[in-house]
Formats: sequence, C-alpha cells, structure tokens
Amino acid sequence: MNTLIQNTVFITGASNGIGRSCAVAFAKAGARLILVARRKDRLDQLAHELKQDFNTETYLAKLDVRDQPAVAAFVAGLPAEWQPIDILVNNAGLSRGLDKLHEGKLDDWEEMIDTNVKGLLYVTRAVVPGMIARKRGTIIYIGSIAGHEVYPGGNVYCATKHAVDAITKGLRLDLVDTPLRVCTVDPGLVETEFSEVRFIGNKERAKKVYENITPLSPDDVADAVLFAATRPPHVQIAEIIIMPTAQASTTLVYRNSK
Repeated sequence: MNTLIQNTVFITGASNGIGRSCAVAFAKAGARLILVARRKDRLDQLAHELKQDFNTETYLAKLDVRDQPAVAAFVAGLPAEWQPIDILVNNAGLSRGLDKLHEGKLDDWEEMIDTNVKGLLYVTRAVVPGMIARKRGTIIYIGSIAGHEVYPGGNVYCATKHAVDAITKGLRLDLVDTPLRVCTVDPGLVETEFSEVRFIGNKERAKKVYENITPLSPDDVADAVLFAATRPPHVQIAEIIIMPTAQASTTLVYRNSK
C-alpha cells in the first residue's frame, strides 16, 4: 500500500544493510528518497532497482556523515523540490573490534565516535530546523540493544549507542512543543556487513556471530522503521527494541547446534 506518496525520506548509510532495506521499504510505500552513503556506486545500483520496481524518484550523493561541513553544505544545497524532508532515518553507523578498553585502538575509537555520535548529530542539526519551520517531520535513529546493555569487548561501541539513546531522548524533550516525532529502533543481532566491518573483512569470524541462530534480517528492522514512520501524526513510537527470538540480551543467545 502506498502510504507515503509525496513524502520525502532522507536515509543515511543507504548503500547496504539496514539503510538499503529501509530505502526499499519506503520506496514500496510510495516515498521519494534522498539516499547518501560513502559508496556511490552502490547507491546508483539501488536507485536503478527502485526505479524499475517502484518507479521511485531518488536524489543520491556520496557523503561521509563524519564531515560536518560537507553534511551542512549538502542539506543546504538540496534543490528546492527536495528541501522539504518529511522523514529522517539516521542509520549510518559501525563498530570496530572487540578489544578490551585498555588495549583498544585509538583509530577504531575515533571512527566509531565520529560516525555513530558526531555524524548523527551533524545530520540532525542540518535537517531538523527545516522540519521545525514546516511544522512537520519524523526523526528515526537506528540505535542498538548495545545502547541499553554493555557487553564484553563492546566498551566504546556500546558507549556510542548509549549516546544515541541519550540524544534521542534529549531531542524528544527539545521538540515536545512541536509536531515533530522522535523515534529510535534498536536491533539485536542483524545479519549485515556489520560484523565484517567490525572484524576488518574477516568473513569467517563474522560468520560465527550468526552461527546456529536465525538472526534478524535488515528487512525485519526496516519493517519496524516503516511502522514508526507511518503512525497517525498524534502517535509517537518512542522506542522499538527488536531482537531475534533466540536472543534474550546482548550476551544471552541460544544457539541450536542440531
């Protein structure tokens, strides 16, 4: 059902995983899409598929959310017809390594903090004032259960996702006197490139994360994001925690080896 016709949705980190699935879900619902990521070639391919399958109108850009001037310039420079952003899906994020804090790599820390926290803030700061001026908008952050529980080796990554949780709650307080809605969707184990990125391309190690369990798919998370975005205007889905049935916490996962 095309429930979002004429809505403009801005998705960060849209080239793969949850971001890509969100693009497909919103395209299917009739929205037009602003898609950004660091891998423009993947965005081009995705836009081609969305045009073929749903006749979706897209506006694409190679953009690193860690680059504040670039983020600000991109949003300010959108053509007039793309300026009114109705829904922001702040999805770009990553994890690096599982080192103990006292053995952690500074470059890994910087990349996680710059992407997961500062990048999210930069995009929010650029987009939300326009939503306030138009008195319309839904902001959806992709958090994590790591924003609710810390697990061994997750120190800095979990800290960044706790920050996302705090930013979400803080923004909701700041916008309570506006019609804007602020939501967070916090997944558990989702099979994407996440673990490959964390383990610097080690596919075998990444595969073990999802061994003997049926994890969430990116589409499962996109369904939750779309649900939050399509409630009646007076309904704000503050938080969705979504996990595989075989996962009870960040550390307790039932792996059926039969």
